[in-house]
Amino acid sequence: MVELKNKQASVSIDKGELVGYVVDGHEFIHQKGSPGWGSSDTEMFPIIGPVDQANFRVSTPKGDAIQDQHGLLRQFDYKLISQSETTAVFQKNYKAGTEIKNSKYPEKSTEPLMSWPYDFQFEKSYHLTETGLEVTFKITEETDMPFMLGYHPAFKLYSESPIIVANNKEITLDEVLAVGSRALQVPDCTSITLKDEKEITITTEGFGNFMCWTAVRNMVCIEPISFYPYAVEQVNLDQGFQEVGEESVFKVKLMPQVL
Repeated sequence: MVELKNKQASVSIDKGELVGYVVDGHEFIHQKGSPGWGSSDTEMFPIIGPVDQANFRVSTPKGDAIQDQHGLLRQFDYKLISQSETTAVFQKNYKAGTEIKNSKYPEKSTEPLMSWPYDFQFEKSYHLTETGLEVTFKITEETDMPFMLGYHPAFKLYSESPIIVANNKEITLDEVLAVGSRALQVPDCTSITLKDEKEITITTEGFGNFMCWTAVRNMVCIEPISFYPYAVEQVNLDQGFQEVGEESVFKVKLMPQVL
């Protein structure tokens, strides 16, 4: 477990996963073992969304890639590259064509293995500041690689009627629940505020959109995304791709009001 600390806050990171963010005694992150979801954060890469109706195939310029929901990145582990009192950097490296075991097989998938036809390096870094927690994603290696990126943090809820504010509009938890597994689309948005017992604002660079998901009332996932996957049929998911240059950088900042 990696721990980051300053005077106001502490951050707990388990193998690259944000499992705790406590500010002035208040825990903002959904805890594993609580109802709703077995994780607390993850990444969606190189695709976002399900592909079961597309025979678990996604079209790329190098041919079809075998993927499952939200891509293969989450299926292998981060390595800790560096750490200080307030920063930690994790990295994943992938060699084109490497087969990765699919944890959804056989219960939820017909594909035991996933693969991707491009090399990539994926870096996730945390930086605890006086105003919040910065999470930065850096994608490097092979140029012209198509991809989507989504960040999938889950926030612990305390009140019965929390409100999500996006683009000056209020979204209720009931509205998020009503959409179900597709997740509520929040297009053209770079900042969302979750108003609960305490407030936290999530600002982004590079993503451009959000989606919100939950199946319970004790947590909600507020997810920065580069593309909303349900905007197209699964067989056309490649329409949501963008391309890596030599390096692509995406940023998320969690800014609690309690600081």
